[in-house]
Amino acid sequence: MTSAAPYSPSTVTTDVAESDEAPSTDAAGIAAAETGDLRLFKEIVRALPSAVTVQDEQGRFIFINDAAAAQYRLAPSSTDAAGNLPLDRRRSDGAAMLAQGQSGTREERITFGGATRALLTAHKPMDIAGRKLLLSSSLDVTEQKVIEDELFRRAYYDELTGLPNRAVIERHVTELLEDHRPHHFALAFLDVDNFKHINDYYGHSVGDALLVGIAKRLSLELRDTDVLSRISGDEFLLLLDPITSEAEVAEHINFLLQRLKAPFYIDGTEVFASASIGISLYPEHGHSYEALRQNADIAMYRVKSDGKGASAIFNIAMEREALERMAVEQSLRQAILDRRFCCAFQPKVDIRTNEIKGVEALVRLRDDNGVIQAPGTFVDLAVELGLIDELTHLVLAEIMKSIDLINATFGEDASISVNVAAKQAGSPDFMRSFCEALAATECPKRFMVEITEDAFVAKAHFQKQILPMLREIGVGISIDDFGIGYSSLSALADITADEIKIDRSFITDIHKRPRSQGILRAIESLSDALGMTVIAEGLETFEELAYLQAMTRIRYAQGYYYSKPIFLEELRPTIPVFSGGRPGGPGRHLEQARQPLTRATYARR
Repeated sequence: MTSAAPYSPSTVTTDVAESDEAPSTDAAGIAAAETGDLRLFKEIVRALPSAVTVQDEQGRFIFINDAAAAQYRLAPSSTDAAGNLPLDRRRSDGAAMLAQGQSGTREERITFGGATRALLTAHKPMDIAGRKLLLSSSLDVTEQKVIEDELFRRAYYDELTGLPNRAVIERHVTELLEDHRPHHFALAFLDVDNFKHINDYYGHSVGDALLVGIAKRLSLELRDTDVLSRISGDEFLLLLDPITSEAEVAEHINFLLQRLKAPFYIDGTEVFASASIGISLYPEHGHSYEALRQNADIAMYRVKSDGKGASAIFNIAMEREALERMAVEQSLRQAILDRRFCCAFQPKVDIRTNEIKGVEALVRLRDDNGVIQAPGTFVDLAVELGLIDELTHLVLAEIMKSIDLINATFGEDASISVNVAAKQAGSPDFMRSFCEALAATECPKRFMVEITEDAFVAKAHFQKQILPMLREIGVGISIDDFGIGYSSLSALADITADEIKIDRSFITDIHKRPRSQGILRAIESLSDALGMTVIAEGLETFEELAYLQAMTRIRYAQGYYYSKPIFLEELRPTIPVFSGGRPGGPGRHLEQARQPLTRATYARR
């Protein structure tokens, strides 16, 4: 390939500025001066920090300054670019731009030795001395592009999993909705089940690794048109586009659920996980991203309430339930503002002497019509909405407001148990404020804090941070609903507690169930060895009581056999109704529960 001769400065003409002095008539002197100026100008251009090149009409390089030579790995002003692919491409591009006669700026990438550099190049066609030339100037913007790419990645991609974030999938769905052609797609909302417990038990590093593993499994076999996004901590959105039928979507989602059931191997540990998935379909379930996402979210919560680890497709009935739930939320918030909560008290009784050991304060809600609602209708919702802390403080305030009446009814030595949610028990900030409130009662040693087993999943955290606060003011610790949560008999040895309340599922019909009897004996033996008091919850029949008295060393029980929860307005002296004999009929049904009892009922005979 032949190249044009390097561009000679002698072919370039320049304008000379006017001056007050008369121009020289010495032609040779003028030519010499111009030649010197052009040589100086050429040296200046050669030394510029920006890469400067000049090409002729065939795209051949007739001038390359030092910066350009360094960029393209050439000698300065070299015209030999043979075999250099970036320059080969620049030749054809340059010839095309000259033919068009248009200036422009473009981003270019060149690779030498495996390293890629990004250049921002401005091109300007010019006519000089009757020749069409292309003047180009390049800046190396590699570092800026790295920063831009990183900012883009952070703005649109999840740092942990590398998946697109909420903004990306929202924009993608919106673009599909703006396409007026007939279109059908599905949006699936996926929430990892019990992820907080996994984090608490195994640690956040394992939790993060689990999310990465889940993302990889969900990403397998996705089509180019599908989009998987991580939108928050343990929540994912999956766009399936296009779809042909509801059955097709259900089949694919069930396939994903089965794939997630296989164990994840993380740091030598088998971790099991499941997910709840709600699905909305376009156009059946919405015509905007927000409507489709919200309906998929509603369907997912239906799965959560039904037992987790499954999927559901949205329907109108779910929407009605969501509206009802929202109404309950608003009612709950208003009830806390109006202080429409009250306490009921249920005694813990010595089954050998009929004396009262203590009472448990059970929160109740009076709705707008004055109807009492059990905690199952609002406590979990209060935890979810972040209202449980205020509710617990309200319960303590109600107890102290009626402490004289409590003492008169149950005795001044009876302990008072207050329930604390697992989420609260794991929060040093809440427990610190709650301990301060207990200490302010001036009788903190009277209180027993009842915590469900899942609060002890992270035993080390509870033992090191939470327990010392309670012990410092003398508050007792009770493990509520023992046997149905995350504990085991071996784990019990690591938990510092004063009392174990065996869940009612083990006590119901205990006299008929040999397997439950064996479990009860094991819990009883270990509790004796560890010096913990055992309370049998949910005692409702004489047969259950007789078994406990005859076949176990358990001393205390709580349940409808002795008393239903008693409200403050019922805490008045009454005629004893319990004589110690066999009751006339079973007490399992609430309508057959005994009348409220006073301390006199349980007095030692």
